[in-house]
Amino acid sequence: MRKGIGLASIDRLQQTSQQYASHGSTLRAEHLSSLTTQLSVFQNLLHQFSISHGKEIRSNPAFRAEFARMCNAIGVDPLVSSYHGNGSKSKDGGNFWTQMLGRTVNDFYFEIAVRVVEVCRATKAVNGGLLPVTEARERVAKGRGVVGGQVEISDDDILRAVRSLKPLGSGFSIVIIGQQPMIRSVPKELNTDQATVLEALQVLGYVTVSMLRANLEWEGFRAQTVLEDLLADGLVWIDTQSEDGEDEYWAPMRMV
Repeated sequence: MRKGIGLASIDRLQQTSQQYASHGSTLRAEHLSSLTTQLSVFQNLLHQFSISHGKEIRSNPAFRAEFARMCNAIGVDPLVSSYHGNGSKSKDGGNFWTQMLGRTVNDFYFEIAVRVVEVCRATKAVNGGLLPVTEARERVAKGRGVVGGQVEISDDDILRAVRSLKPLGSGFSIVIIGQQPMIRSVPKELNTDQATVLEALQVLGYVTVSMLRANLEWEGFRAQTVLEDLLADGLVWIDTQSEDGEDEYWAPMRMV
């Protein structure tokens, strides 16, 4: 007859299991402590770097963009951070970005974001709510009062400013049409056919139903439906007086 497991054996198994669990917890705690220390060191070095190269960060948008990406890589979010790398709050209530931009980076991007919203609203009747990032940057740079006119604004600054609006549920987002990043200020999503037509408009300036049928091998009703949807949303303008008599659908920016 086979013997069962005794109480002593059960106790030993439980003790062994507890020892393994305790040892595992200790290793995890040590590993976390080590990572925390390393991160703190990196953040402190990053803070020192920002002070030493503050002038370059303020004046060079490419340098500023690379620095921001480096910050994000080690968990320092310039849009939400309000502490020094060593975890202590700055005396003026801001953060170490204040020393780079002359104000908190939140204010820096907030000002740009406000101007982007204003520009998108002002041009919506023209572009239907799709504005190229490069055009937005040019318009924002011409505006008065943006970051005191002391900092050159880059496309990367515009992209970060628009993304900072996402938590507010503003409906603003970045979409890529062709290879061009654009700011979408209307909540409606573009389907694949609409994106294809808009990409063609970037190259050709205008399209017609026959052009879409010939080049994309679409049925006539498919091409007509896509163009009518874009027209209804204000993303294309129609020319009903073309020489060959066929309606032409133009990118609004090409007709201004």
